[in-house]
Amino acid sequence: MALSKITNASVADTAVHGRRNLIINGAMQVAQRGTSTTGVTGQGYHAVDRFDQNITTMGAYTISQSTTAPTDFTTSLKMDVTTADASPASGDVVAIRTKLEGLNLQQLNFGSSDAKSITLSFYVKSNKTGTYVVSSYLADAAKQWGKTYTIASADTWERKTITWQGSSNSSVINNDSGSGIIFTWYLGAGTGRTSGSAQIDWTAYATADEAVGQTVNIADSTANEFLITGVQLEVGEQATPFEHRSYGDELSACQRYYTEIQKASGQVISGTTSVFCGVFPTEMRTTPSASLSGALTIWQLGIAGSKGQSSSNISVNSSINSASVFNAECANFTGMTLNYATAVAGGDQPLKFDAEL
Repeated sequence: MALSKITNASVADTAVHGRRNLIINGAMQVAQRGTSTTGVTGQGYHAVDRFDQNITTMGAYTISQSTTAPTDFTTSLKMDVTTADASPASGDVVAIRTKLEGLNLQQLNFGSSDAKSITLSFYVKSNKTGTYVVSSYLADAAKQWGKTYTIASADTWERKTITWQGSSNSSVINNDSGSGIIFTWYLGAGTGRTSGSAQIDWTAYATADEAVGQTVNIADSTANEFLITGVQLEVGEQATPFEHRSYGDELSACQRYYTEIQKASGQVISGTTSVFCGVFPTEMRTTPSASLSGALTIWQLGIAGSKGQSSSNISVNSSINSASVFNAECANFTGMTLNYATAVAGGDQPLKFDAEL
């Protein structure tokens, strides 16, 4: 039996390359905060994990984990304009971002003569054709490099590939748990962010240089939408096929930055307060902040009935947490019995822990 010849092309297309994608949740599989949020403005994480939004007075949006996706994918991040802004002010912006920890980027050797190039690839779809900008920002060195790409066909999935040369000009990425590189996909920007100079190398950050070349304003009509998935960052100048990882792997990676606890045990420490303790499913990036966004129902074990309060009356002391265990003090209950055991056992209102970059 004749053996088939292995070519470079076949290796690139089909071989197992190991864990090469530096982006977390690039297939938009994980959405711990929920699959859809309406009326979104400002900055924050909505829907899919690890991709936040920067909306500075430039319309309002429904942000969702969409089931519209290209072949080989099942989900995407979708931004749907619900309040238009056809005439943005100078400093306005609407963008999607993902932030990478510095300690996960040391193989790039930035700031040395051995600095390596990086290649970003992703799938996008929009009814708005034209020129967009995606920017790479080195947080420790405060240097940026924005590059343009074009959506050529309306309502069609297109794969884009962009390469940045390695930075050897003292742009070291610190080996720590802070932001190393921030990638920003601009969907619209005011003239204060587009009137500078296009970069041809890593240059000192300037607001006017952020989105030079951006011609599209996704916010100019409520008929507009933008979808993205299959985001991959690789070392080198070659984009390979997307590295699909299991949902469990992606969820665990996302829980380093944000996690929700549905079940926990604790103890009443006053007539109004119970403390809940437990171990996070994975070590978090840093000591997280704790919060609630709705009514929390708890049970006093050994006593019939439950104790619940509205979200406006619940406060959480997050100062006694660590990156590996939590001690969430939930206060402003009434009629609690000192030293009784308590429990949170599922429901729609989890304890939320945030250690995002």
